[in-house]
Amino acid sequence: MFGRSAALAAALLAGCAPAGAQGLPPGPPVTEILDQCQDKDGWSDPAPPVRLFANVYDVGTCGIVVLLVASNDGHVLLDSGPVEAAPLVAANIRALGFKLDDVEWIVTSHEHHDHVGGVAELQAQTGAKVAASAAARRQLETGVVDPADPQAGLVGPFPGIRVDRVMQDGEVLALGPLQLTLHATPGHAKGSTSWSWRSCEGEQCHRVAFADSVTAVSRDDYRFTDHPDYVATFRRALDAIAAIDCDLVITPHPSATTLYERLAGDAPLTDPSACRNYAAWGREQLDARLAREAAGQ
Repeated sequence: MFGRSAALAAALLAGCAPAGAQGLPPGPPVTEILDQCQDKDGWSDPAPPVRLFANVYDVGTCGIVVLLVASNDGHVLLDSGPVEAAPLVAANIRALGFKLDDVEWIVTSHEHHDHVGGVAELQAQTGAKVAASAAARRQLETGVVDPADPQAGLVGPFPGIRVDRVMQDGEVLALGPLQLTLHATPGHAKGSTSWSWRSCEGEQCHRVAFADSVTAVSRDDYRFTDHPDYVATFRRALDAIAAIDCDLVITPHPSATTLYERLAGDAPLTDPSACRNYAAWGREQLDARLAREAAGQ
């Protein structure tokens, strides 16, 4: 599936995150996640943690990215995976050598159970506060998807989450040296949110974006063409993602941006046009969906 040798994959990770840099753990070799997740993309398929770059770790599952952005002043966790994944995420954080109670904040991409179902449990285990956009707050607190969400009725409920801080588009979540900017990017879900920040390994820095899903997915009886205002909002969200200045893009589903293939060296890990390219792919998906609807499919 990944098409490169273990030596190449290990060299790629070593080039990005040498052991002991910034006083943070290097994590297991990237070959471990490539081997364990080969031909697996289940939301609760266990995966070992992996350092993607500098202080950015994936502590999720084979099919769901959960990011830990670490610092000596505390950590920020982005998403949780589904309910069943919460123990796996907690175990991965510990496996890296971090303490759960050093997770100070949890933030989210969008309010569907496969990405936030485990937040309530991880919030209880870590004592972390949760920050979210105003558009996502009600759904996160109730655990029920908004009826106007294209996937309402398709995705199930999840345990309600205590939201401690409501953030606006462009607002920054600061924790010690960490500065994460919220980008409102509604489309895939009503409360879809993307995050961006800068991470450095010595003199090498990358502009990182955790860009939310951009696929136009819905329940069977939903037609995007019947909701022109929602489509217009979706298109503005894609423009917002394209405008994020990023060269390392990570998405809630690793397959959306071929994360494992990039880790294996089959494609560059970084690209100055990463966010623009991801948004362009999202526009193609939306346009294709609208064309199918127009054709009566």
